Amino acid sequence: MSFTSPVTFGDPISIPRSESGTGYRSAFCVGGVTVGIDFYLWPSPLPLPLDPFEVSPNSSDIMVNIEWVENLPKVYGHRLFDSGSTWRLHQSGSKYIFDFSREAGDKRLLYKRLLIDRRFSSGVLQMSRKAFSTHTGVADPLEYPLDELLIMHRLTQERAIELHGTGIVRANGVANLFVGHSGAGKSTTTRLWTSREEVEVLSDDRIIVRYDDGRDGPAGPTGMRMYGTPWHGEAMFASPNSAPLTRIFVLEHGHGNVIARLTRSQAVGELFARAFVPFHRHEYLENALSFLEQLVSSVPCYRYSFEPDERAVEQIQQFND
Repeated sequence: MSFTSPVTFGDPISIPRSESGTGYRSAFCVGGVTVGIDFYLWPSPLPLPLDPFEVSPNSSDIMVNIEWVENLPKVYGHRLFDSGSTWRLHQSGSKYIFDFSREAGDKRLLYKRLLIDRRFSSGVLQMSRKAFSTHTGVADPLEYPLDELLIMHRLTQERAIELHGTGIVRANGVANLFVGHSGAGKSTTTRLWTSREEVEVLSDDRIIVRYDDGRDGPAGPTGMRMYGTPWHGEAMFASPNSAPLTRIFVLEHGHGNVIARLTRSQAVGELFARAFVPFHRHEYLENALSFLEQLVSSVPCYRYSFEPDERAVEQIQQFND
């Protein structure tokens, strides 16, 4: 069976790893985490949303080898998590096993499997020929949510976290993070700011915050940096750039555009409720809470009850800590 029929692919953009052209290596970086991909007889696996995040594949925090297998057998191991739809997580010995499936009539078809070590540093992604033999779309090994799962789990090993928010960097360098649940006003906030000022929006839905060690530019006074991600919201902003973080606002709909300083314990609770953290291991939760305590000790955090009009932007423009 042909590897590429009836599956279709985009144009290859990766760097050949051998003169024969059959081996490739590419990489992308999100939130300071670089994911390298090795694969054979395959055009580039980086889908369009990841193109702006492509980097040199010389060194990676996570290395994934992609291979075709005829079929994916049933997993025998301890089930850690079930999303209820697209993916499940098992543990077998020292390995984590992520299974991804899609609807096929009245059943679910298992089409790819990631086997990776607990440190999320090295893994193998197996693609099922049998499953793809009836699939007529694009064979995208890193399609969501796999790309985000890799980054999110790796962040648990570092001083970093992914938050549900929009990151807005003003021309004067002030970088505000507006966090909120779905429907809290992140996309509205993004549209209001872009209509009023020349700002850079790092993402209108998901932002990664990490300790600023200066590797991505001069560190700011808070010692924290926020990064754009490819996982955008309704406003469709997704930037690979980053900026030193100035302050954090927890969004909620209200009256009068009221800003209130949060205590450290309040801020940790509000941010944790809007964080993307794997819940299947207690140390992941402990690491997340520990980092959030460091974050709120460094960055001023506020609750912002706002009305969705230009006055909401003016209130922030005139605000001083």
